[in-house]
Amino acid sequence: MGGVPTNYKGQVITMGADGEDQVVPGLYSAGETACASVHGANRLGANSLLDLVIFGRACAKTIAEENKPGEKIAELSDNAGEFSVANLDAVRFADGTERTADIRLKMQKTMQNHAAVFRTGSVMREGIDKMNALWKDMETIKVSDRGMIWNSDLVETLELQNCMINAQQVIESAEAREESRGAHAREDFKDRMDEYDYSKPLEGQTALPMEEHWRKHTLSWTDTKGKTDLKYRPVIDHTLDDAECKWVPPAIRSY
Repeated sequence: MGGVPTNYKGQVITMGADGEDQVVPGLYSAGETACASVHGANRLGANSLLDLVIFGRACAKTIAEENKPGEKIAELSDNAGEFSVANLDAVRFADGTERTADIRLKMQKTMQNHAAVFRTGSVMREGIDKMNALWKDMETIKVSDRGMIWNSDLVETLELQNCMINAQQVIESAEAREESRGAHAREDFKDRMDEYDYSKPLEGQTALPMEEHWRKHTLSWTDTKGKTDLKYRPVIDHTLDDAECKWVPPAIRSY
């Protein structure tokens, strides 16, 4: 399952310049929104409440360890929050030709038709082209309500900005992933591509390098124009204490 990447302590992580995990100080995530990279602790194979309780508790313990009562908070930069305020005003006073609801509907239909559960590369590439065109429509969006009280037009447009980023990352990462895994079922790549053949005993097998298999996490970055960059992070396979709990290898899903 996808989500905000975290370590087992609930700390949000990103990828550093050296390609290694890098903690984002002060930012935590747990439950439905997080991806802790723990085999079995996911929203399909386990209960969401279990995920939330385990990693929610980990967040609380880490926050208590990292912070002390009365500790001074670092000074904010002089321009802290300016980008968010500028974006809010730009959206509120947007006076283009494209209505929020029209762009949202096109985005929804594009994702439904080109990034459904059963998908092919050519269909998704066509969808990416359509999504790229929608980003140009976002530059000419129109918001009619200029008010600051119960402005649903403004709220829906801000939500659309988030939806556009999510949709772009979903369809581009899916097109790049040339395998089938879980709810990602490609008609042109029907098999799962792991570093080992988990349908056979692992003894004697040599693991494929990360570049040659797809049992890895996709990390994605999208700018304000819709340009999306993809990188990959290995799945965490080891446990905290191998003597107490050994690693459980994945199994091929079969019926």
